[in-house]
Amino acid sequence: MGYLGNHLATVATGTFAAILTGLWPIFVDFAPILDFVFWITVPITWFLTFTCWISQKSTDYTHHHPSHVASEKKSLNKPQQISQLYTSDGKRASQSEIKEAKTELTEDLNSLKDTVKIKDEEIDRLNQEISNLQTLVQIESLKTELANLKMLASKS
Repeated sequence: MGYLGNHLATVATGTFAAILTGLWPIFVDFAPILDFVFWITVPITWFLTFTCWISQKSTDYTHHHPSHVASEKKSLNKPQQISQLYTSDGKRASQSEIKEAKTELTEDLNSLKDTVKIKDEEIDRLNQEISNLQTLVQIESLKTELANLKMLASKS
């Protein structure tokens, strides 16, 4: 978020507006065209400053970002809290419940890995059988072709 709490555009535009406002009384006496330019630019820059500020506040509100100053005050006033974990039904979980759930999930994962390993071995075995069957089919087709050739040879 930076030092300005994402308000860099607001600060830059506000600084420019303040400088123009401060220069206005100095340059009024030089030329009437400068007076007209200041009449136009000063309100526009202050409007842009307000627009930048309100849009950043809106963005902070919609994204739930606290302002930079507020977050610094909160961190100075409160001790650091350990992040709390909640269950799927919204109740707080203790460390022992978390460890127990982690152990249970690890066991489930290991059993799934074993099942997948068994399935992979079975798939490999079936692939081997398929290749053997393809070889047997080729042998049988060769035998049939040989028998046909023998019959043709005996006829002639």
